[in-house]
Amino acid sequence: MSRESPWRAVASRALLCLLVLGAAAAALFTIDPRLGLDLRGGTQFTLQAGDEANPATVEDTDATLEVLRGRVDSLGVAEPVLVRAGDDRIVVELPGVTDPAEAAEVLGRTAQLTIHPVQSARPDPALMPGSPPPAANELPDEAGNLLQLAPAALTGAGITDATPGRDPMAGPGSFVDITFSSDAAPTWQQVTAQAACAAPGDPARRVAIVLDGTVISSPGMVETISCGAGIPGGRTQITGQFSADEARELAILIRGGSLPVPVEIIEQRTVGPTLGAAAIEASVQAVALGAAATGVFLLIMYKAAGAVALLALAGYGLISAAALLGLGATVTLPGLAGFVLAVGMAVDANVLVFERAREDWAAQPSTKKGREGRLRRVVDGGFRGAFSAIADAGATTLIAAGLLVWLAAGPVRGFGVTLAVGVVVSLFSALVLTGVLLRLLVTSGPLSRRPRWSGLDGPGRVRRALNARPGLPDALYRLPARWVAISAAVAVLGLAGPLVRGLDLGIEFTGGRLLSYEQVPADLDPELVRTALADAGEDRAVVSLSDAGLDVRTPPIDEAERAGIDAAVAGVLGVADITAVRDELVGPSLGRELARQALLALALAIAAQLVYLAVRFDWRLGAATVMALVADSAVLIGAMSWFGRPVDGIFLAAALTTIGYSVNDSVVVFDRVREMRGQRRTEPFVRVAAAAVIQTLPRTVATGAGVAFVLVALLLFGGGALTDLAFALLVGLIAGTLSTITLAAPLAVLIDRRWPGAGRPNRKPARVREGNGAVV
Repeated sequence: MSRESPWRAVASRALLCLLVLGAAAAALFTIDPRLGLDLRGGTQFTLQAGDEANPATVEDTDATLEVLRGRVDSLGVAEPVLVRAGDDRIVVELPGVTDPAEAAEVLGRTAQLTIHPVQSARPDPALMPGSPPPAANELPDEAGNLLQLAPAALTGAGITDATPGRDPMAGPGSFVDITFSSDAAPTWQQVTAQAACAAPGDPARRVAIVLDGTVISSPGMVETISCGAGIPGGRTQITGQFSADEARELAILIRGGSLPVPVEIIEQRTVGPTLGAAAIEASVQAVALGAAATGVFLLIMYKAAGAVALLALAGYGLISAAALLGLGATVTLPGLAGFVLAVGMAVDANVLVFERAREDWAAQPSTKKGREGRLRRVVDGGFRGAFSAIADAGATTLIAAGLLVWLAAGPVRGFGVTLAVGVVVSLFSALVLTGVLLRLLVTSGPLSRRPRWSGLDGPGRVRRALNARPGLPDALYRLPARWVAISAAVAVLGLAGPLVRGLDLGIEFTGGRLLSYEQVPADLDPELVRTALADAGEDRAVVSLSDAGLDVRTPPIDEAERAGIDAAVAGVLGVADITAVRDELVGPSLGRELARQALLALALAIAAQLVYLAVRFDWRLGAATVMALVADSAVLIGAMSWFGRPVDGIFLAAALTTIGYSVNDSVVVFDRVREMRGQRRTEPFVRVAAAAVIQTLPRTVATGAGVAFVLVALLLFGGGALTDLAFALLVGLIAGTLSTITLAAPLAVLIDRRWPGAGRPNRKPARVREGNGAVV
């Protein structure tokens, strides 16, 4: 390779980085962020389900709520809150809705879709005086003619999907592509087969698609559809002069399904954030303090390389924020948990590269000839050595995130979106952005002449301390069963928490009561109400200020506790007495359907990760990884129980984050096991596993400390529910980091003793040619 090639490769990547960073900066300045109800508030609707003729039961209302949840998600509004109030009312809170009128129209329409054979057609009496009035089975079509319809052959229940589209070759207007279920597809084919038998021009050759009593499309059968054959395949299109917005709304209504009972919007209001301004400000300051501590730590640990990592992390933050804005994602507390995990992975990727570069420095010749270009070679070696671990950790996390986005809903889906974006951007930040900056520094400039400034010229403090104990690899897992027993005892202690102390389930899981107070000053600080309620023993109450007054959502309470809430609110307002004008029982916002979807997505994510790890490593290491993440989840649940922390939507995100930490840490260690197993084929697996844990320990310490600084600052100085989030994430970080050393690795040793072959490569390792090879 010529001397100009490394420069050309770096220059092309530098240009790519500039383009990506420029696009991200433009997005931040042009797209307004969408904050969740907890951070900014939104629009609240109260819906009445059923009417006097068709009163709604509790079951009807719950079924209607689930259909509405699907419609809200179709609107692109992430993290909505939907709860049943009483037996026949539904409260819907939509964050970041810019057009409440559009949302109200979609929420209120019944979307009763039916498909009818057409029997005859005649002009509308309004267009031809003297004609008889319309009959009950006659409806006007798009052209104004009255269609006499046969009874409905299909309903919206037989439709599985509906998507808008546009074909420029077919002229102006959009269409909606409809897919029928396997049960409804034969009926659709039969209806179209019968219509195709009518003569051209005969109204019976048409099929009417009716939405809420209005014919929205009455397509005729084209000549290619033969009599008795119909349209096979269970798909069709609703065509017409729809605008793109009309086609999109129609697809939403059809896809969302028919409401079991009619609904009517009886109240609409604007609500403020459930987190007070003081709590948000304190949390922002805490994150800034923690980030500064992380920066100082990286500079002390890795000097100039640490400064490069900080610049790359700043680029990571810019790009990931722009990507989330572009996707229209709503920023909420569970989403922040996914962001924290992705930041941890971004830090980890940089640390992995740096530690591998330090190892390569020790392996490079120290002669004068060998010192020439030594720093550049170890940087290239660091990226090559760390690439597989970074790629595998990113792949396993993306598998889980993708399944959460696909199968889950509500805050779990929001977590998945944020995590997926963060992982992709962290890979770009570590492998491309860090690579460009670091190679520019080591190829020329002062670092090429003074390698000691780089922070990569030899082992750090942790590795030197480990190297001072040469007998450690033999002693670490001499008794692996003891490590497993201790880890199992900690997990059992965690599981004992819910049995002994119980779980403090949040309002999202239990439901509770909704109290609304009027005659509240518009400039009232909700944080004062939260503090007063906490002093009265209601520290789990959710408080929000709206244009109609003050809303307080509590867990299930009795009348004495309700009176205490009235007294606390009255004390804040400075009045002698106050009574809620609205007092309703509300159901959980994370209901059974959401919980079922979340558990299904989580189970499939763990199974998919196990399959991936079994393919990339082997089934023994994959099984050890899964057992470690199960133990970590038990520890987290126990910590929340023993310390009296609420188990709510924030806990759900923290549990997913814990699984991410656990898998990521195990992947890094077992990637080194796989590498060393190929190099030390004659050594017993127990010694290889111990050596891999020891060699990756400096990375484990650096990564854990880098994320822990932010979480500790948030726990100590943050406000509101963010402290609960920080506590859960910190427990998850500690458990996920330690479990690899104390459970996954020794468990893999025990499995290997029963079924030998753990981590053994299927073929001989390829020989790596040193020199000016292609950069990763």
